[in-house]
Amino acid sequence: MLIKASLLLFILGFTYAGVSQSPFLNIRITAQDNNGFSYPPCEPSIHVSAHNPSRIVAGTILDGFHVSADSGKTWISGQLTSPLGVYGDPCVTGNMKGDFFYCHLGDPAGKGWGSESLLDCIVCQRSDDGGLTWDDGKAAGNNPPRDQDKEWAVCTPNSRHIYMSWTQFDKYESTNPTDSTNILFSRSCRKMKKWKKALRINQFAGNCLDDDGTAEGAVPASGMKNEVYVAWALNETIWFDRSLNRGKKWLDKDIPAATIYGGWNQTIPGIMRANGMPVLVSDLSGGNRNGFLYLCWSDTRNGESNTDVWFSYSSDKGSSWSDPIRVNSDAGEAHQFFPWMAVDQTNGDLHIVFYDRRRNEGLATDVYLASSSDGGIRWTNERISESPFEPTDRVFFGDYNNISAHGGVVRPIWTRCEGGRLSVWTALINR
Repeated sequence: MLIKASLLLFILGFTYAGVSQSPFLNIRITAQDNNGFSYPPCEPSIHVSAHNPSRIVAGTILDGFHVSADSGKTWISGQLTSPLGVYGDPCVTGNMKGDFFYCHLGDPAGKGWGSESLLDCIVCQRSDDGGLTWDDGKAAGNNPPRDQDKEWAVCTPNSRHIYMSWTQFDKYESTNPTDSTNILFSRSCRKMKKWKKALRINQFAGNCLDDDGTAEGAVPASGMKNEVYVAWALNETIWFDRSLNRGKKWLDKDIPAATIYGGWNQTIPGIMRANGMPVLVSDLSGGNRNGFLYLCWSDTRNGESNTDVWFSYSSDKGSSWSDPIRVNSDAGEAHQFFPWMAVDQTNGDLHIVFYDRRRNEGLATDVYLASSSDGGIRWTNERISESPFEPTDRVFFGDYNNISAHGGVVRPIWTRCEGGRLSVWTALINR
């Protein structure tokens, strides 16, 4: 049964009327003042369809979906609904057949933190008409009274399955030392008749404080032959696990892939909450680095006032990882934060979007894109925001941005804050 989505709420295609600092046209997708949604938009996710790259779908918290049929120039928007509830942490992905999937947190009572059923499961909803309408969704990981949080998903290259990983809290923000967090994994077929029983895949549990000691930020990547890979953060380590049979069996011992100096919970002036959690992608382009795995994250190894974006690669299915490579190219001391990475599976090019303060003083923040055509050995940095903005730590700014790329169509998505009001943007980048 299709959901009763309120479509065509508005069409947005405006650029910021500031001094241009970017060769790329910025497009506003949605804004707090006129989106009609239940929460200021942030934590944006975006997916460029591999079936038709002119079709792009995005999501924003708590319940916004946004659809473009012209490669991101104009957008229509609606509110996602489900009997299972819709409560943020949007993750939009898709397969080669043109299906889109919108994963998010559950809230069956519709009362948010006023109900004990909040976070009872992870919900995934499917659209087979380019994001215009969505089914009611299916639940993964329902395990009351435990809380399910911070999911991410990826489709397999043959379009037969969707993989998803997330954090299970025994009780969110519990100070009880017997309560813990674990990384769970599940999969479903393309039509999502049901999700497989969730499996714990992490060797080391974390606490429930939603801080460095919490196991969090799990991101899956798919291989070509049923492999599934997952990376997440716990304290100062990025942990990695893999399965070679669609998630049925995992490594007995997790692999420490990289160090997040200072931990994943980071302090960025003007940002209420910031993290450097890892992003994991796999190269399935068929090129020289076919099968390589790539990680990016941010940390403070160069100083508390100098957060940087880092990158590492693996050529052996994650058994070993390269030394970290710094992605941002500035020579001074400035914050680069909230990175997200995508690989263009048509050519193997890598793209990372992040916030950057190298050109500004105080809280003024730009958006940059780093790109690499040699597997991340060398990176070019480009400023893609048309003007800087100044966030405020009095406003929740979200926990991540996102980026998607296919066939040279590169579409980053980010949150902007002006006067304490939030908006979500993309840039029209074509390679």
